[in-house]
Amino acid sequence: MKSSIKILASILAASTALSIALPATSQEVSIATVVKISGIQWFNRMEEGVKQFAEDTGINAFQVGPAQADPQQQVALIEDMIAQGVSAIAVVPMSPEALEPVLKRARDAGIVVVSHEAASLQNVSYDIEAFQNEDFGANLMKNLAACLGGEGEYAVFVGSLTSQTHNQWVDGAIAYQEANFPDMVLVGDRNETFDDQQQAYEKAQEVLRAYPNIKGFQGSASTDVAGIGLAIEERGLEDSTCVAGTSLPSIAGQYLETGAVDMISFWDPSLAGYAMNKVAVMVMNGEEVTDGMDLGITGYNSVRLVDKVIFGQAFVEVTKENMADYPF
Repeated sequence: MKSSIKILASILAASTALSIALPATSQEVSIATVVKISGIQWFNRMEEGVKQFAEDTGINAFQVGPAQADPQQQVALIEDMIAQGVSAIAVVPMSPEALEPVLKRARDAGIVVVSHEAASLQNVSYDIEAFQNEDFGANLMKNLAACLGGEGEYAVFVGSLTSQTHNQWVDGAIAYQEANFPDMVLVGDRNETFDDQQQAYEKAQEVLRAYPNIKGFQGSASTDVAGIGLAIEERGLEDSTCVAGTSLPSIAGQYLETGAVDMISFWDPSLAGYAMNKVAVMVMNGEEVTDGMDLGITGYNSVRLVDKVIFGQAFVEVTKENMADYPF
């Protein structure tokens, strides 16, 4: 953990390039980051960025999330934050559509709202995306296709059928496959895992039984490839299958080591958490994000602004060979 915090601090050092002024003393400002689910590595890592932001600014910035990946539990948490009178809410929605009414209530109460992984949200000042989602999905497919030699059956997994980003990644991947790898065949429907490794494992087992010739798997939730990798290991299929998807080395590293997972891609959720909080303060200060602006955070140094959506260039590709470079 110490090495992880040290790396995070060095990455965030550039954040001082964009000064943070406040409309009142920092002690009077509070920002609640509301994530999809508490207790999984992805959002534990995001919390490091939120805590770093609090340390850097003196603002009361904190993170909360439901015990289960449930949109209604997120709604209840946001209602609680409204009742507490927080200054801003930074949210990573399980279901953007389910959160629109409660986020409108938050804004009506004078609370600034900034989101992540929810480009369709209307009741926000800005949504921050680490990259163009379809491009990220296409890049996952590019890696999966290279591993498969451009042919064979594959399946796709999403944390939720209502998760906008996960489905955009899959849309981008399928479009890229259809345009470039006609000898690859998508089998089955989108497998929903609710951001749960055990459910991903069980879905992978179902897919392997239903499609005995399947060779490829693409995951979206951070726990998907770990669950798939376990199913692959149990059947001894490490050398005859290819698995790629969104995850972190702390989640999927053991499966990268064994070859049950071949490649993962991600953006650092700590930096996304930091960026949401920073943009929330900018909004409170009456500042606008502009196209090409440097937010002073790695991966968000020359952002692209489309309406209210801020796009960075923050994803990385990780395999067994370079995963030690990302100790989180």
